[in-house]
Amino acid sequence: MTDITLDDLRRVMAACAGADESVDLDGDIIDVPFEDLGYDSLAVMETAAILERDYKVTIPDEKIAGLPTPRAMLDEIRHSLATAS
Repeated sequence: MTDITLDDLRRVMAACAGADESVDLDGDIIDVPFEDLGYDSLAVMETAAILERDYKVTIPDEKIAGLPTPRAMLDEIRHSLATAS
């Protein structure tokens, strides 16, 4: 896997528990805090776990809690992929 897109992340987020049904994940969510999207820290950790399983990318647990937005998560994933290759 060379990159994970926002659409990839949306699919994983939609599959995870914690999504508020009133939030439109198809909208412009890249800089919306996970909290505002209805995702608590457990849902963000679950998202990271599914990304690790499905895309073979690792986000250290200590970094997951500090990722406030989908953009921050994608940036961390890209950093992880770059350092792994």
